[in-house]
Amino acid sequence: MTTAGPAARLYGDLARWWPLISPVEVYEDDARAAVELFGLAGHPVRHVLELGSGGGHLAHHLLPRCTMTLVDLSPGMLAVSRQLNPAASHVLGDMRDVRLGRTFDAVLVHDAVDYMTTPRDLSAAFRTAFEHCRPGGVAVFFPDHVADTFEPVTDCGGSDAEDGSGVRYLEWRLPREPGATTARTEYTFTLRDADGTIRTVHETHVTGLFTVAEWQRLLGAAGFEVSTARESGGQERTMFIGHRPADPAGPRG
Repeated sequence: MTTAGPAARLYGDLARWWPLISPVEVYEDDARAAVELFGLAGHPVRHVLELGSGGGHLAHHLLPRCTMTLVDLSPGMLAVSRQLNPAASHVLGDMRDVRLGRTFDAVLVHDAVDYMTTPRDLSAAFRTAFEHCRPGGVAVFFPDHVADTFEPVTDCGGSDAEDGSGVRYLEWRLPREPGATTARTEYTFTLRDADGTIRTVHETHVTGLFTVAEWQRLLGAAGFEVSTARESGGQERTMFIGHRPADPAGPRG
């Protein structure tokens, strides 16, 4: 496998392992950051659309304070999220072209945006966010990396379940090739079933690599007024905030 998408095993037949690969508590800090950025909206944020919501771990921390509509391309990941977040609305769809026919106080796109590997795909995701963001609202994007500050990374992790099953993974983000507009990450998963059976899975994920200036340009072309925020500590990610200008005729949605 050369790319991550609807056929990626991590989000397909391995989706049930997601709570052990990336536990829900890992997302608590990002949820706090999202809430802080929602405060930049021109009105209270009560209804949030998350595009590329995955297993719903980020949404889980936001649900106590707002209603969530969660869109993801993977039926398996949506199934995981439905178990964790029964109060949320779940929609099978692609962030590049899904249309729900309504607007939200805020739109949230976490690291699933990394799988937009071309300017065309990234622009399509931005248009979707704009179409679903009410006038005066904000769209918040959390890419794992931008080209300006990209660094190769090696990481590992995993956890165990009460039934004796468990996962360990190795993540190897390779150095950027000269002039490359995508990044390549190799993943190896060691899976232990409850009966003690162990197997390994390897796959390659290819993600987009865009400069801050290109992010800003494409967000602006979608209709947003753009600002950025830099994470302090941790991964020191650059986060992007798209402000949809207020409608002079008054808010709708």
